[in-house]
Amino acid sequence: MFVDFFIHRPVFATVCALLIILAGAICIPNLPVSMYPTLAPPQVSVSSSYIGANAETVEKAVTLPLEESINGVEGMRYISSSSTNSGGSDITVTFQTGYNLDIAAVDVQNRVSSVTGRLPAAVNSSGVTISKSSFNFVFGAGFIHWTTATRRSMSPITSMST
Repeated sequence: MFVDFFIHRPVFATVCALLIILAGAICIPNLPVSMYPTLAPPQVSVSSSYIGANAETVEKAVTLPLEESINGVEGMRYISSSSTNSGGSDITVTFQTGYNLDIAAVDVQNRVSSVTGRLPAAVNSSGVTISKSSFNFVFGAGFIHWTTATRRSMSPITSMST
């Protein structure tokens, strides 16, 4: 019965939809940044340096033990790593969207500290760095098909934005 009311009155339904869109457009600029939804999953990075080692040695001695200890931490979606010929080891642990980044960093820190005894002395002396990061936007794109009519209709909008 409620749906029939709007089906038989398409102009009224259109006006209601436009009012909702207008209310949203008015409210969004007043919305504080902390209230924006989380779009990108939180990440914790583990970095270490094994000075004088090549990528294969770093992979076997540093990256694999760290990955094995970190793997399976609560809330983890996936893990990626890289080892460089300059002795660097970088592991990025990506967590589920909305997972508390502070808890994730502490969990990873606990896992890393349980394996530091098995790492080479050069790595322990330079330290293993754990940092947390969360990005707001993953990707944003807009598409438009340019025609003569579109250019004419977009000219007032572009003049307002400049």
